[in-house]
Amino acid sequence: MGRIFEKRKDRMFARWAKTAKAFTKLGKEIAISVKLGGGDPANNPRLRMAMQTARSLNMPKDRIEAAVKRASSKDAADLAEITYEGFAPHGVAIFVEAATDNATRTVANVRNIITKHGGNLATTGALDYVFDRKGVFKIATPQGDLDEFELNLIDHGLEEIFEAEDGLLLYSSFRQFGDLQKALDAQGAEVKSATPQRIPTSYVAVTPDQEAEIQKMIDKLEEDDDVQSVFHNMQTAD
Repeated sequence: MGRIFEKRKDRMFARWAKTAKAFTKLGKEIAISVKLGGGDPANNPRLRMAMQTARSLNMPKDRIEAAVKRASSKDAADLAEITYEGFAPHGVAIFVEAATDNATRTVANVRNIITKHGGNLATTGALDYVFDRKGVFKIATPQGDLDEFELNLIDHGLEEIFEAEDGLLLYSSFRQFGDLQKALDAQGAEVKSATPQRIPTSYVAVTPDQEAEIQKMIDKLEEDDDVQSVFHNMQTAD
């Protein structure tokens, strides 16, 4: 699970990093985090997570601080978090997370992209059996005994740990996301990114041509200003 998912997320972050939309999406996540939990990252795990991810994608410090300040203003626009579920061609499940100030616009855009590429929207809850919501942390490999490091985190929500090319990938239950984040901070771990993700419980195998076809849909969804994340259960090649 970890290796497949890590490759897809790294590819998504690489695309984000090449576009101006990256910072817009990160700004929206910061804004929602501030509205829900306040502007102090020390007391707001979601904001702290958003700021860590922003730094990992080289968002300038002054732009991060400006996003927090803007979101703390009484005049800041209200953003609603909305999710959409559907299917791409060849039976691949698609889960879209959006942040928008105009839900009518967003659902129209998402539906248009999915149907134009041969897919269809599904009812809310249709994909509950396809994805598990998890906390996903990417950290630098810590110094010292890795087994002891892992044992110290189990009581704080750590479920799985994988080696990645440039560190470790850690998974927690979504409910204990904040607990694991605090435990990593307490141990002095270098957290490169920390995000809640929807992890497939099973995958749909596709041919290279089918993968390219579905990837066009995913790319178009991720390019939409209101779309924050797109998850799928397509089995990609190693």
